[in-house]
Amino acid sequence: MTKTLTMFAISLLVVFPLLGGVALSYNVPVAGAQQLDSEDFFGDDFTDSTGLGQADLKSTIGNLIRVFLGFLGVIAVVIVLLGGFKWMTASGNEDKVSDAKKMLIAGIIGLAIILAAYAITSFVIESILTASA
Repeated sequence: MTKTLTMFAISLLVVFPLLGGVALSYNVPVAGAQQLDSEDFFGDDFTDSTGLGQADLKSTIGNLIRVFLGFLGVIAVVIVLLGGFKWMTASGNEDKVSDAKKMLIAGIIGLAIILAAYAITSFVIESILTASA
């Protein structure tokens, strides 16, 4: 097994449980096994009977962007952790240490970009929500 494939497998084993835990932590309503009348299908009770939320589209998109940026943040932190692990297990090999340093720098730059994107997105979403209210 090559080193790249091993690192990819390790990252999948770390990232997917984290993503699953984050996804399961959200309280998603489950649609009940209720029968819908044809008259009631497009009525006011549609969102209640299907289990859908009644949030505004703008706030829903904003929440999706925040969750996506959160996932990216988790991935950036995992890259930084893998770079640190790679550096600790380099055993003084200069090539491995330089690769680990590159990975750490890339992870930190990625984390800075994600945090900046989160700040900009949060500002724009709040501006749009307050301007349209």
